[in-house]
Amino acid sequence: MVTTTRLATAAPTATEEILTFHQVTKQYGELLVLNGINLSVRQGEFICIIGHSGCGKSTLLNLAAGFTQPTSGEVRLRGQVITKPGPDRMVVFQNYSLLPWLTVFENVFLAVDAVYPQKRLPEKRAMVREYLNLVGLGEAMDKRPPQISGGMKQRVAIARALAVQPEVLLLDEPFGALDAITKEELQEELLAIWSRSGCTVLMITHDIDEALFLADRVIMMTNGPAARIGDILAIPFERPRSRERLLEDPSYYDLRNQALEFLYERFAHPAD
Repeated sequence: MVTTTRLATAAPTATEEILTFHQVTKQYGELLVLNGINLSVRQGEFICIIGHSGCGKSTLLNLAAGFTQPTSGEVRLRGQVITKPGPDRMVVFQNYSLLPWLTVFENVFLAVDAVYPQKRLPEKRAMVREYLNLVGLGEAMDKRPPQISGGMKQRVAIARALAVQPEVLLLDEPFGALDAITKEELQEELLAIWSRSGCTVLMITHDIDEALFLADRVIMMTNGPAARIGDILAIPFERPRSRERLLEDPSYYDLRNQALEFLYERFAHPAD
């Protein structure tokens, strides 16, 4: 009998702290990129990070992924110091990072097979099909990346990341290269997938409206160098969220104005 992953059926409730940054600084040579970052992310929470280019957003994500180490301070996952990448933290990049000569199914299977070599082949294949169906690509699994749209490629990347069942999903501007309509569609799909998977999400975005629609909290970074967390917006909107209801809510525009004031008045970028 083949067993597959049991998915949550409702949005996760954020309680236990799962990912923590304690007095984290990051320096490259004499350039201080991040200065004294303190942040606790709760289990099942959806966090968006915004800020101008050069404020260290990607560096913060890379520290959580284990791609780089802090110059001082610690990043911990469930109390354990992060020293290297691992399948408990999966990254989805803006550029998809798919192998064009493999099918959609094979691209996802490659990750599952690498993380779970001990599982039987039918079980691994079932996991791949499960997550491709979850992102709406059940009928496209035999196609290759050049045969599908940009939005579909990003769905493959998300399915590949989720199929290895990470505790934390790290998203580096995953919708930045997509057109506005596709972007909105994938934002809604991402919320549905997140609510079913139960994982914790840390996402970089330049889009304030995207952050307000997706996040439980929005982390706003000051300008670099020596960037720090300047402010945090707690997003009060109930889940599941409706874009139409949000746009009719006066508090949505209050939060949006707070973010705009932070980015374009308090910490206006020199290029703005």
